[in-house]
Formats: sequence, C-alpha cells, structure tokens
Amino acid sequence: MAKKPEDSERPGRIKQLRMIAKIIKEANPKGMPIVYASALGTLALCVVIGLVTGWFWYLLIIGIMLAMTVGLVVFGQLAQRAQYSMLHGQIGAAAAILQGMRGNWEVTPAVAVTRDQDIVHRVVGYPGIILVSEGPGSRVQKMLVAEKKRVQRVALDVPVYDIQSGDGDGQVPLAKLQRHLMKLPRNLKKPALYEINNRLKALPQTLPMPKGPLPRGAKMPRPKMR
Repeated sequence: MAKKPEDSERPGRIKQLRMIAKIIKEANPKGMPIVYASALGTLALCVVIGLVTGWFWYLLIIGIMLAMTVGLVVFGQLAQRAQYSMLHGQIGAAAAILQGMRGNWEVTPAVAVTRDQDIVHRVVGYPGIILVSEGPGSRVQKMLVAEKKRVQRVALDVPVYDIQSGDGDGQVPLAKLQRHLMKLPRNLKKPALYEINNRLKALPQTLPMPKGPLPRGAKMPRPKMR
C-alpha cells in the first residue's frame, strides 16, 4: 500500500525527539545534561541497591526501565518550559497554550481584537465558557466585560469566567494557564458542550486569528469599516 505524501513528510519519532532536544538546548543549555543525569542517577541507585541486596540482575532491568521513565518525564517537563519560553511575549501565545490542552476544550482564538493588539480568546469546556485575554490589565478588562455581555446573550444559563493571561498583577502567567483552567469547577456535562458551541456559532464573527503566535512587533490587520 502506497504511503500518503503527508505521511512521508512527517518527521519520525527519533527525528522529533532530536528537534525537541535542540529546542531545549537553545532555551536552557543545561537542560539535556539534566535529563541524562536524572536517568543515569536513577539507574545507578538501582544498581547500588541490587549489589547490596544481591538482586543485581533483577534491579538492573528494573533500573533501566525506571531510568528511561524518569528521563522522559524530565525531558517532557523541560520541553514544556522551553515552549513557554519561546512563546513568551508573542501575540497569540495564550491561544497556542490553550489549543494544546487535552480533553474536551473548544478553543476559539481572537474573538475580540483591538488596534493595540489586545486579544480575547474563548474556551468552552466543562466549567462553562472561559474568556482569556492577552494584554495590559488596564485595557483588557473592558474587552472582557464587553465580550462577557455578548456571550451571555446566547448562553444565559452557562457560567462565564474571565481570565487575564500575562505577567501583571492579578494575571495568570502562560506557564500556569492550563493548570488554572483545569482547576475550575466542572459545571457542565458533555451533551451541554455541543449545545453551547452551537449557540456561540450564532454570534457574529470577528477578525480571524492567524494560526500560531505572531512574531514580536507584528501588527494585526485592521477591520474594514462599512
């Protein structure tokens, strides 16, 4: 059976790991040595315990598996930190983080955008509707209030949360954004999510958000006045 062109263009698992390792190295030169040290340290501990107890070969096998597990866990954590570091300060960074969440989360980037490049993203999940802003708190609060009123027109009985992402007072840093949403109470059941999404589709569409974060200094297109 012939391979699909798009499948052949996808990098293999080893190539992906190398690419991620390169990103980690660029973000933190000590990152990969930490991964190797954590894996080797776990293996060495198991070997020492095996020599002391007389169960060397058994604990050697266990140690290899544990070392690989620990190394992959540390590798994943460092990769996530590197991602946050790369996205920090870029327009649309919060949307990129939100779209990486696992589970039943429907993310609509840039439901509101201003000329100052302040943005509000909309998320629908088990907690209800969550509005996430990017920009200075003094400016985005008015956007959040306006968008909250707009959303409540079609979702009167659904909880609506507003969150400011950023590094200012009262804002949620990118690194804690996913965790912050996961801690919200589960107010809805799965069937209700489809109903809410259908209601929100009735709202007028605003400017489309380009996929992925925009480079620093890039300008959002201005809406045409009718």
